[in-house]
Amino acid sequence: MEERRTIKVSTYLSRHLRHQPDRIGLTLDPAGWADIDELITAAARHGFPLTREELARVVATNDKQRFTIDGTRIRAAQGHSVPVDL
Repeated sequence: MEERRTIKVSTYLSRHLRHQPDRIGLTLDPAGWADIDELITAAARHGFPLTREELARVVATNDKQRFTIDGTRIRAAQGHSVPVDL
C-alpha cells in the first residue's frame, strides 16, 4: 500500500473510531471497539472502500500506535471525543 493511501486510511479511522462513528452508521461498544466487518461495510457504503489488509497495515505501521486490532474488532487507542471506557 502506498504511503499516501496509508495516511488516508489512518485519517479515516481516526475520524470514525475516535470522533464520528455515527456519521457512517458505525456502533462502538462501551470500550470503543467496532466490528471490523461492520467498519468495512460502513466505509464502503459511504464511498471509502477499504480492506482488512489495509486495516492491518495501518495498525502495524502506525508509529504512534493509534489503533488496536483484537480478532474481529478494531478500536482507536487514544484521543476519543466520543465517550468510551478504555
